[in-house]
Amino acid sequence: MTLQIGDVAPDFEAETTEGRIRFHDWIDDSWCVLFSHPKNFTPVCTTELGYMAKIKPEFDRRNVKVIGLSVDPVDNHARWAEDIRETQGTAPNFPMIGDSDLTISKLYGMLPASTSGTSEGRTPADNQTVRNVFVVGPDKKIKLVLVYPMTTGRNFDEVLRVIDSLQLTAKHRVATPANWKQGEDVIIAGSVPDEEAKKIYPQGWKAPKPYIRIVPQPGA
Repeated sequence: MTLQIGDVAPDFEAETTEGRIRFHDWIDDSWCVLFSHPKNFTPVCTTELGYMAKIKPEFDRRNVKVIGLSVDPVDNHARWAEDIRETQGTAPNFPMIGDSDLTISKLYGMLPASTSGTSEGRTPADNQTVRNVFVVGPDKKIKLVLVYPMTTGRNFDEVLRVIDSLQLTAKHRVATPANWKQGEDVIIAGSVPDEEAKKIYPQGWKAPKPYIRIVPQPGA
């Protein structure tokens, strides 16, 4: 199964480093970032988990819960967390899912449904497709999917930028242009006709082309 933007994120129950959860109940009315790893004690993932822990307050501020997943047992995560703390300066301060039976990796289309067995004996290369970032909204629908190769560390500052855009555009009928950052001008959504846009933006807008209507960020 290939998950697409707008699909309901599959619900599941799982053991984590902070106890057993049911995913949808755990999200509650928050946003969520679920990011996955092909194996514990892998170098790139070690740097990613440490960096995510450092910037977690930025996600908290945006009402975004963070949860990791690795294709290994939960008790293995605790030993990895110590390595992360030692090498990156910060240990994971969010739950890490154990997916040793590969159930969630298959449920989210990161491994083929036909994959058999458990994490035992599998190498990072066997699980190299378990390198996704899913952003899930309070409505439990998938808002963003990013897939990274094993050799390229993820840019979590970009994930924050996208969440700023997602939260803004969920509240206001606007879109954000290329490389947009919080506080910069936005584009009136194409679904808003000019007559309605005049009521929402009585001060008008800049229009280098009729279909590009630029206004200051609402609420900025």
